[in-house]
Amino acid sequence: MSSQPFPCGPAASRRLTQQVVVEWADSRVAIGGDAPVVVQSMTNTDTADAIGTAIQVRDLAFAGSEIVRITVNTIEAAEAVPAIRDQLDKMNCPVPLVGDFHFNGHKLLAQVPACAEALSKYRINPGNVGRGAKGESQFGAMVEAAQRFNRPIRIGVNWGSLDQDLLARLMDENAARPVPWDAQAVMREALVTSAIRSAQQAIEWGMGRNRITLSAKVSAVQDLVSVYRELSKRTDLPLHLGLTEAGMGSKGIVSSTAAMGILLQEGIGDTIRVSLTPEPGGDRRKEVLVAQEMLQVLGLRAFTPMVIACPGCGRTTSTFFQELADKVQTYLRDQMPIWRREHPGVESMNVAVMGCVVNGPGESKHANIGISLPGTGEQPVAPVYIDGQRGPTLKGDHIAEEFQALIQEYVVKRYR
Repeated sequence: MSSQPFPCGPAASRRLTQQVVVEWADSRVAIGGDAPVVVQSMTNTDTADAIGTAIQVRDLAFAGSEIVRITVNTIEAAEAVPAIRDQLDKMNCPVPLVGDFHFNGHKLLAQVPACAEALSKYRINPGNVGRGAKGESQFGAMVEAAQRFNRPIRIGVNWGSLDQDLLARLMDENAARPVPWDAQAVMREALVTSAIRSAQQAIEWGMGRNRITLSAKVSAVQDLVSVYRELSKRTDLPLHLGLTEAGMGSKGIVSSTAAMGILLQEGIGDTIRVSLTPEPGGDRRKEVLVAQEMLQVLGLRAFTPMVIACPGCGRTTSTFFQELADKVQTYLRDQMPIWRREHPGVESMNVAVMGCVVNGPGESKHANIGISLPGTGEQPVAPVYIDGQRGPTLKGDHIAEEFQALIQEYVVKRYR
């Protein structure tokens, strides 16, 4: 048997990249280098609705999105951006805004300089800025605007809007190979080539390497892994991860976490967005929570205390432990705005809510604080464990409130 311990924990080291800083007022977000992986999201409001968009940006930022992207697709949207920024500043929400430009970004940045000034970063898709010399000129105009306003850019390639001239050229080159690649491999190569070639062009035009982030988004897990592995070999620019059109519900969550989890474990990825299709009337903030939880369970960052809870079985026919776990998780998230300021380090706390005697006491002992509820037929008492030691025993109709009070007491004593 090997004398070495089992390997455990997050990737040994993050891939070394350039660092890009995105900022507004006193808010400064570093992407890449030795900075932690950044969580970002995107609004789905009509940007021309300045108040509605500002409210959603604020909600996303308060949920933990460190950068928020907004669509800038029309002259009305561009004219609304300064008002959005002003409203956010009045709400004491200095989160950096990224303008998402497609097709007409070169015109909008030129026609509405106040929009260019109010944004902290521009996202440019080289696949839809135009074809040939016209496309190069329009891409160049956007890069020039970024330099004029001293803004970083994200060059974001997407296989749904790939540069068709480049793809056709690579298809022709592939046809001449002794053993041609399959069409999917050529598509992946086109994505990587487009991103890197566009970045090189921007650098040749004077854009600093420390002002460029790259992304190459696809909607299939294995394609995303392959594309970003190749990108990470060919460039040291920071990479924005995201599975585009991931879908809704469990499918979108599983697909996104499967793809990005592999890459993050390998040290690839400097900022992430989980692109979930919201349920009808659903909460846009869910994509932020999923991104945070992904980074936290991988051991890359900590955002909020984690609740460890058993799945339930025939030994736990009551729903009480499920309800308690939900209440505790909600309580922890609701308390975090206060705890984050007053009790640094609390985000790494683990809380166990267990449903029976099989694993309940053991898991509760492993957590910072845990409760082992009685299962079906067990004695109706719930021992609490604090830092591995048996604490008070709770019983009666107010276990939830009493356990939350014990959590609050523990936080105040432990995280000073």
